[in-house]
Amino acid sequence: MPQPLRGLVPASAPPARPRSRRLVRAVLLVPVMAVALVLVLALVYRALTPPSTLMLGRWVTLQPVTREVVALEDIAPALVQGVVASEDQRFCLHRGVDWDALWSVVDDEDGPSRGASTVTMQTVKNVFLWPGRSYLRKALEIPLALMVDRVWGKRRTMEIYLNVAEWGEGIFGAEAAARHWFGKSARDLSKGEAALLVATLPNPFLRNPRRPTRALRVLAGRIQGRMAGIGSLSQCVRP
Repeated sequence: MPQPLRGLVPASAPPARPRSRRLVRAVLLVPVMAVALVLVLALVYRALTPPSTLMLGRWVTLQPVTREVVALEDIAPALVQGVVASEDQRFCLHRGVDWDALWSVVDDEDGPSRGASTVTMQTVKNVFLWPGRSYLRKALEIPLALMVDRVWGKRRTMEIYLNVAEWGEGIFGAEAAARHWFGKSARDLSKGEAALLVATLPNPFLRNPRRPTRALRVLAGRIQGRMAGIGSLSQCVRP
């Protein structure tokens, strides 16, 4: 008759994985998933023009949005040149971030300046991030701008920028702006009209390109003067 084994302790169940470890992994997974999502969207947006986060916010709150997506070839060259001349004269020279300009405008008291933002950085802010001024958002703009400069290239970046920029309450994109303010297509804008639209970009709610103040006319005149000498600085966005 077999004798019972002595001195053997029944094997215990393996210890449960600590909750803290699962929590850490979940927390670490969030930024990884966010990066993956942004990369996928960037690839999709090579072909499909995205809405801006401001547009999404207006849709969610049932506010009207006016936009008509157009190709870069259907936008007056003067408007493209005006954006380069006023917003980012080194657009064709940098890789999404103008490091010299970024460091030169760091202001500890007032926060990041608009002057530090390239067209690429403004585009990723409009498409992927939130409005307002903060160091966190500015820090996120930098890697996003470096990424989309490679994924989209200069022409596509400018095309998206001109289709998501806000030119008034609920007015997004160059085509909607041209039709709202001047009653014509974006491809038919004159140099003066293009300069006025560019001059309103920093504050489209307080500046009216149809009835410009003297200060706005002066600013538009300066932009138009820069457009005349922009030359090769806008070569990368030409057909």
